[in-house]
Amino acid sequence: MLDIETTVRGVLRDVLGLSDDRVAAFDETTPLFGALPELDSLAVAGVLTEIEDRLGILIEDDEVDGEMLESFGTLTRFAAQKVLG
Repeated sequence: MLDIETTVRGVLRDVLGLSDDRVAAFDETTPLFGALPELDSLAVAGVLTEIEDRLGILIEDDEVDGEMLESFGTLTRFAAQKVLG
């Protein structure tokens, strides 16, 4: 799970152009979509595509919703469920 969390942090840093310090401060409850101005609807596609590429998973369109992107914790748990099956 730690590797997945590290990967998600890296994706948010790289795709959204966030600083290492800012991303390192994210915890389970850190809000994402609607709270990070960098994470707009266009950036969501880039973030999800990069998560797919780095973790070797496929995210279906019908799996993408506001709840999945609500917080750092929900996004990381979603990615972990995809990786672990």
